[in-house]
Amino acid sequence: MQARMIEKPASSPNVKLNIVLVEDNDINRLLMRDFLIHCGHYVIDLANAANFLETLEKINPDVILLDLKLKDIDGFQLLEQIQIRPKFQQIPIIVISGLAFEADKKRALALGVHKYLVKPINLNDLRRVLQEEVDCSWRC
Repeated sequence: MQARMIEKPASSPNVKLNIVLVEDNDINRLLMRDFLIHCGHYVIDLANAANFLETLEKINPDVILLDLKLKDIDGFQLLEQIQIRPKFQQIPIIVISGLAFEADKKRALALGVHKYLVKPINLNDLRRVLQEEVDCSWRC
């Protein structure tokens, strides 16, 4: 499945963050995407990692929301790929995963993750974490 590009309004003051969302569960991905768009963000949602690095190059996101259990690649491998590219190392990464073990969290944090949320997540918690992690003053 290809990334669904959502047209970004030209210089709209309502668009607050450029977000890349990588989640292979359709319901979770669409729910988070719709919520974030409702909050005024520009969201590119990916159902798999096939175009992940190309997407980062194209939009230079303000934040990455990443599931670690993807069907086509281990999310930890994606984190390693980000770490070897200096251009992407400064992008805040928030993991949203069903992997609840402390070892998984520690491994992700060692690979540059800023926050680690365990599914199921509350969308208000996601909003709060985005506010904390990304230097912005948006409200939904």
